[in-house]
This record gives sequence, C-alpha cells and structure tokens, in this order.
Amino acid sequence: MTTITQKTDNPIAHLTEDDIAEIGRRLDAIRQSVIDTRGEQDAAYIRGMVDLQRRLELGSRAVLLFSVLPPAWLLGTAGLTVAKILENMEIGHNVMHGQWDWMRDPKIHSTTWEWDNATPAEAWKHSHNQVHHTYTNIVGKDNDLGYGIMRVDEEQRWVPFYLLQPLWNFVNACFFEYGIAAYDLELGRNLALPKDKRPESFKANVRATLKKIRKQATKDYVVNPLLALPTGSALPTLAANFVANLGRNLWSHSVIMCGHFPEGVETFEKAALPEKESRGEWYVRQMLGSANISGSKAMHVMSGNLSHQIEHHLFPDLPSNRYAEVAPQVREVFDDYGLTYLARPLPAQVASAWHKVFRLSLPNGWLETTTAGNLPGQLRLLVKLSRADRKTRRRMLAELEARAGDTGAEARELVSA
Repeated sequence: MTTITQKTDNPIAHLTEDDIAEIGRRLDAIRQSVIDTRGEQDAAYIRGMVDLQRRLELGSRAVLLFSVLPPAWLLGTAGLTVAKILENMEIGHNVMHGQWDWMRDPKIHSTTWEWDNATPAEAWKHSHNQVHHTYTNIVGKDNDLGYGIMRVDEEQRWVPFYLLQPLWNFVNACFFEYGIAAYDLELGRNLALPKDKRPESFKANVRATLKKIRKQATKDYVVNPLLALPTGSALPTLAANFVANLGRNLWSHSVIMCGHFPEGVETFEKAALPEKESRGEWYVRQMLGSANISGSKAMHVMSGNLSHQIEHHLFPDLPSNRYAEVAPQVREVFDDYGLTYLARPLPAQVASAWHKVFRLSLPNGWLETTTAGNLPGQLRLLVKLSRADRKTRRRMLAELEARAGDTGAEARELVSA
C-alpha cells in the first residue's frame, strides 16, 4: 500500500472537479433519502436489538451460575460472547455515533450511552468520531492506521521493531478493548513527555479509564463469579467471562481490520490534500479508504453492520440497519465513475489484512528479492539490517529496494519477450 498520490496508476486521476462535485451531490441525495424516511420501523429495530442483547446476556449469566456442568459452561459462554459482541458492535458503536439520536430517547442516545468496554464512551467518541472519521486513512493524522504500533505503508521508513508487528497485532487482537483504551489516551505520545509536561486532560482521562476498567473487571471477574460460588461454579464462571471477552475482542478486531487494512484500501498524504476539502473530496477519500465484507444478514448484524464499512464511512450517522438498503446505490456511484468497490467474504478480507501486516513488517524489496534458494541469505540480511546503525541501515535498505526494482524490470522484460 502506497499513498494514493505516489502511485503510478492513481485510481482517481481520471476524475475531474465536476466529477467529484457530482459524486458529492449524489451521495448527499442518498443520505437525505434515508434521513427523510427514518421512522418507527428503525426505532423498533434498535429497541428490539437492545432488548435481545440484554435478555441474551442475562440468560447467559444465569446459565453460568451452573457452569460447573460442561454443557452449561459451553452454552453460557457462547451466549455471553454473542451478547458482548452485539452490545459493542451493533449497539454501542452505532449509538455513540449518534445514529439513533433523532429518536430523542435518552436511554438510546450518544450523550448517555456507556458501553461494555474498557475505554470510556467520551474518550472513544473523540478519538473515533471526531478524529478517525474526519481524517480517514491520512498517514500521520489517522491513528487508526496501525494504532501507532504498526507499519501500514511502504513509505514509512522500516526499522527492526516492525519485524514483530504480526505479534503485536495478535496481542492487540486478544486484548483489543485495552488496546483501544491506550490508543484513545494517546498513551505512547503522552508517556514520552516528562511527568511535569503531561497535560492535565491526559491525567484526568487516565483516571477515568482506570475507573472504567475497574468497573468492568469487577463485574466480570469478581461479582459474577461470587454469585456462582454457592453452586461451585465460581472458577468456571470467571473463565467463561474471560473467554467471552477474548472472543469479543478477536471478533471486533477482525471486523475492523477487514474494513480498514486489506490490500486495495488506499491511504492519503496530508500534504497532497487540499487545504479545505470539499464535500465531494471527503466522500471520495471515504470511498477508497474503506472495504466491505460480503455475507449473510446474521454476519452483518454481528459486525455491527461494519461489514458495510464503505457505507458507514460515507454516512456514519445513519441508522446501521439501513446500510444494506443504500449499498447498491453507493456501488452504482462507484461503477459510474470507474472506482473500485472493495468487497470480499470475511475469510478473504481477514487473510488480506493479515497478509499486509506480515508484508509490511519486512523491508521494502525483501519479499520481491527472496526465493526458496536464497532464503538463508535473505534471513541473514534481515539480521544485518536489524543490527546496523541508522545510517548503514538506510544505505542497505536503498540497495535492497534498487535490487527489487531491477528484479521487477527483468521480470517485465521476460513477460514482454
């Protein structure tokens, strides 16, 4: 993945200013058509979803009171995992986007909802709604690109730390809610400052986050196991809560990876963007900076309808249950202007995202110049690059990229011959 303006085949080079303006008008019209028709059916959907989730969670926790019995443990753990996924994805994420604020229901409103997650709602809404959705896929502005711990673009200078990014990504997936909490706090940037230079807002946010973590951990790992103590199910219940949180974290991480990181999703340079984006220009960036997951209605619900990530990034404040309805209209806009509507089934998107994580953990040109025959030498080269000082490493990386370019040229000559 290289930023769009650095590509020799820039996928939006053919668009004129009039084209971009018309894309903006057409997408605005699609959005307005949903706003004009929001009503009781949509309200019934979200109220029904909240009711279903709460019944499922309560029922699963009741079953776990007898989780010393293996069938009860399996049933309760599966139900609690699904309940946590629904609360985070289809309910919490979308409610906090303001998708249901038009109902004027204080129980289902972005200003009052607090979700079952380690990060407080207010912190998440700032980093996600205000920062990520404004600066989608702009390198250096959108921290959702790699969460500050991964190399996500060939233009990022490679350093040995990135060799471990597949491991960091897996650990982050397992404990995703805590990774998001750290990300929302901009923990790395703030901890790098001297203690007396850290802003008071950061200190207040840390206290709020720790309070939220204590509350969630107490509920899952203290109160619920204690309730199961009389039946001898305390330890199985504790384990069930851990497994449910792990399952929720792995699922939500996978869905988000599929929407933002697969091969084919574009990134953007801040310097190459207009000083003030028009509505159409912002829409085009959302169109090319997102990817969809094709699948069943159940999969869409379990993903919080973020399987329609393109539609969500275009219309983050529209009710999630309406994304499937507008998706064909959005795809028609893509087709009419020669843009790629990136959609694949879940396994393909997950594989593509992880492929990029592994690919970008390696220096530019390393994969292109590696064969089965020269693999030992290439591994020794990685060791040398990891041990080299900065100046030497830059020289070696430049030589590696040049060698990869020569290899690619030779391959193209063979094909043309």
